[in-house]
Amino acid sequence: MTILRIILGDQLSLDLSALDDLDPGRDVVLMMEVMEENTHVQHHKQKIVLVLAAMRHFAEALRQRGLTVDYVSLDASDNTGSFTAEIQRAVARHRPSRIVLTEPSEWRVQAMVECWEALTGLPVEVRSDHRFFASRARFAAWASGRHGWRMEYFYREMRREHSLLMEGDRPAGGEWNYDRENRKRLASGAAPPARRRFLPDASTREVIALVERRFPDHFGELQEFGWPVTRSDALRALGDFVEHGLPHFGDFQDAMKADAPFLYHSLLAPALNLGLLSPREACKAAEDAWRSGGAPLNAVEGFVRQILGWREYVRGVYWTLMPGYADQNALQATRDLPAFYWTGATDMRCLREAIGSTARHAYSHHIQRLMVTGNFALLAGVAPRQIERWYLTVYADAFEWVEIPNTLGMAVFADGGQMASKPYAASGAYIDRMSDFCADCTYDVKQKTGQKACPFNYLYWAFLIRQKDRLSDNPRMAMAYRNLAGWPRERKAKILAEADAFLDQLV
Repeated sequence: MTILRIILGDQLSLDLSALDDLDPGRDVVLMMEVMEENTHVQHHKQKIVLVLAAMRHFAEALRQRGLTVDYVSLDASDNTGSFTAEIQRAVARHRPSRIVLTEPSEWRVQAMVECWEALTGLPVEVRSDHRFFASRARFAAWASGRHGWRMEYFYREMRREHSLLMEGDRPAGGEWNYDRENRKRLASGAAPPARRRFLPDASTREVIALVERRFPDHFGELQEFGWPVTRSDALRALGDFVEHGLPHFGDFQDAMKADAPFLYHSLLAPALNLGLLSPREACKAAEDAWRSGGAPLNAVEGFVRQILGWREYVRGVYWTLMPGYADQNALQATRDLPAFYWTGATDMRCLREAIGSTARHAYSHHIQRLMVTGNFALLAGVAPRQIERWYLTVYADAFEWVEIPNTLGMAVFADGGQMASKPYAASGAYIDRMSDFCADCTYDVKQKTGQKACPFNYLYWAFLIRQKDRLSDNPRMAMAYRNLAGWPRERKAKILAEADAFLDQLV
């Protein structure tokens, strides 16, 4: 009897659990491009191209291996536009005995899957996704009974379990974390290496034309599309990073530079999140570079921590706390997202740089996301769900399982400290220290108040004043609140008035 094996758009791996016992002479692989997945938020045009082009290339790779692939393209005349309806149509076409798939990465899709057995009358087997280091159950077991969840402790357990950067039962180099060495500003005139990009082939160009035609009003540009959409190109991207980016990644992973969106960052998250690369091979390649003398330990540990630590950790947070986690708003933020998040039309150069790069590449690195666009949303009191939907919309690597915890837990502290030990709030001084953005800005980062003052400066102190009842007992905020305690009432009132005046003119 035929088994219908479903592969979703972010499951493009030959070692996917849904394919484990596939019989090429009997089974059918179903892949579906559906409108609801492209419009539940108005995804960046490059993200849609990335996913659809990667799916089409992967389907062809499966066919070349002798598998039967039933591929429903977005522009097929009979495409219903939804996963559930396409499953029902596929069942009618193939009359399978059962349906097999790997667990979806997003809660919204899992809710659909849970209805398929009743709708089709067939058994639906949902298998664990073994592409990750930690299963959902493994993280839940770690989190159970803990008063606070901190990535660092989970990361150490993962290092031990998977023997990454270990020397016996001790961390390589004697330290678990080299983050303190990874906060250098780029020297003036530094020229980061050119990073490898991938010219679209004929198949990808067809998808680009399709996206321009079907999604003309979506955010973003397509002229500079250069993401890997095949397994072979993803491996080339990994090799490029290990050779050209990794040696200096650690030192400068928090640095920002105008007109240099990629710097030394890996640019591998889209390929990892689609399944074109495995996290194990990415970490192993980095560890091998250190052991062979090709990259320093602080760089390799920082990269491994991003994948084995943060990536696994946020997935665990997502699946342990959803669906209620998406509605968290611990700081009671209610302001609408400013329009400049979509246009980049702001006099604040740091925001203009980050948003402009995002429009061109569907990418900005983690410090731009956390300490520029996220920091502004936090200080301005933007409603968490609005900034969270923006992040999901605009980035090529943004799938809900990784994006929601990073936004709500890290960027805007909406979970009240479930993930992070303090809000990542900062004045303009941080951005000035880690970038060259402030030099040619309309505003003066050295001025604390007044018409020419950097808005981050007075927004930072206004945020602390407004959130005093919620944050002043946080030990990591103690120094800031001790400083604030010495201010006279008139100074606080002036800061609040200046912040309000600036925020009220935003649209």
